[in-house]
Amino acid sequence: MKRLALILAACVGPAMADAPLFLIEQSSLPFDLGPGAPQNSPARQANSPNAAANSSANAANSSASFANSPGNPANERRVIFTGDGSVVGYYAPNGSGTLNLFDLNGKRVAYKPRSSKSLFSNDGRWCGTVADSQGGSFAFGFIRACAHLF
Repeated sequence: MKRLALILAACVGPAMADAPLFLIEQSSLPFDLGPGAPQNSPARQANSPNAAANSSANAANSSASFANSPGNPANERRVIFTGDGSVVGYYAPNGSGTLNLFDLNGKRVAYKPRSSKSLFSNDGRWCGTVADSQGGSFAFGFIRACAHLF
């Protein structure tokens, strides 16, 4: 846990709402942040991509919605960046508690369900974890197999 805290502290970005994206090894995570914890399990119905709050068919999760579009000025303050400072996307909450992650073109690449600490791809694969960062923002830890989604 201390190791993860140090990684997160080192990832604090250039602006308060910006969110660092970093690679993680699933085996190095504490149990409560990994897919083995019941609230983070891909098999849990509330984490499913078919659950209404998470569904890509839900207009609240689509970049066609202005709230989620790359043209929304609010999303310019929710930038996702890598360790070298490259901007790879942005994040936007929907009204039902799901946090959506989009690439720079507005394609949704992952989501965090309301009651989970995990990130899932649009097909429901476990992709990583979310941690609070300084300033009330987030830090996104992705496994290598999902980081390419951006």
